Amino acid sequence: MSVSTAASAQSVCAPLSVLGRDVTVPLVTGGEVTYAALDYAASAPALQRVWDDVAAYAPYYGSVHRGAGYLSQLSTDLFENARRTVAEFLDCRPDDQLVFTRSTTDSLNLLARALPADCQVFVFETEHHASLLPWQDARVTYLNAPRTPRQAVETLERALADRDPHGPALVCVTGASNVTGELWPVRELAAAAHAHGARIVLDAAQLAPHHPVSVQDLDVDWVAFSGHKLYAPFGSGVLAGRADWLQAAEPYLAGGGASRKVTRREDGGVAVEWHESAARHEAGSPNVIGAHSIASACKALTEAGFDTLVARERHLIETVRAGLAEVPEVRVLSLFGDDAPRVGVISFVVDGWNSSHFAAALSAEYGIGVRDGLFCAHPLVRTLLGSDPQTQGECGAPEAAPGEKSLNAIRVSFGAGTPDEHVERFVGAVRELVRDGAKWNYRTEDGRCVPAV
Repeated sequence: MSVSTAASAQSVCAPLSVLGRDVTVPLVTGGEVTYAALDYAASAPALQRVWDDVAAYAPYYGSVHRGAGYLSQLSTDLFENARRTVAEFLDCRPDDQLVFTRSTTDSLNLLARALPADCQVFVFETEHHASLLPWQDARVTYLNAPRTPRQAVETLERALADRDPHGPALVCVTGASNVTGELWPVRELAAAAHAHGARIVLDAAQLAPHHPVSVQDLDVDWVAFSGHKLYAPFGSGVLAGRADWLQAAEPYLAGGGASRKVTRREDGGVAVEWHESAARHEAGSPNVIGAHSIASACKALTEAGFDTLVARERHLIETVRAGLAEVPEVRVLSLFGDDAPRVGVISFVVDGWNSSHFAAALSAEYGIGVRDGLFCAHPLVRTLLGSDPQTQGECGAPEAAPGEKSLNAIRVSFGAGTPDEHVERFVGAVRELVRDGAKWNYRTEDGRCVPAV
């Protein structure tokens, strides 16, 4: 595999401290319960340490790269140190550039804007929309969902060998599926891409919070991820990798910070000389708190030790999968099979249940937060469900009454901040709901399934 995992003998540690761990929510059946946040794949709760680091810096907030004052200089140093910390976390090459963005989606759209002329893009239909959709202005080849890691590599090799003309090409691939949690053969896909003269960008949004990501070891050209999935609380993201395409492209955004020199031309227009550093694509006042929070999260995960975190997460995965396997009505969605290595993301359907109704009951009756829908990965989920590609997508649910066959799925996801009790409560709630049915009636409102009043 492309991503190393810890030995099974590794001791299991306590969860990392996150915000919201003591929040209580009301139940429709009466009383309150501590909320079980099991939707980490959408947004993970912020680490307490990250929040504390941000709070400690907040009184010293100042403009970045814009002033001679003490707070401005301090903020500039903090911002650039964050860049170095994240680059170290990703094990970037010495000449790589690291650009702070708003999210994974923003990062991949930035790279899409930097593609050379006539660049061909190859992307599997299994991608999240953040990595499936940004390439609309390029020549895109969408590859069918593979059923084994080896098939993924072979499919890519054939597509790259058949491309015409043999010019610049980019492969975009996820590191871990946001639907099935399965790990993709990133190193092997990167080797296939490079053997055929193509480059590769890794969507690590679901991988980086769970496993170490080394740009050099995986031999990818770029990597993108989001802070809000990495236990950082703000709208920030990262694109890191080869500098040449980024330096040759027009700035993603035009404005202050991206420009090194601006002058009036004799014809009355404006001439601009753009930066060649990462600042070229960071126009405007940068999100220094967002960058600082990502760097803080990177430090916290590194110090906790990924071997220990992976071992504990494997324990949680085994608990959930064993519990679901005991309920015959539950079907877990998978591309590569039950034995495929995975992160803490599991999607499933329950025979005889509408997925949105089931997820609403988990929330209203048990205080458990999961996701239902197509998870911004419509082609993949529809392939796994075998449903009509023309049916309605998310973010809500199709109009289906409780008990009808679901057109959506349910996703439970967890990570370094998840207590054992939360996954145990989830497994027990699934078993009880399937056995006894919901205690409440539910209806669809504005695309959401909610308790009927």
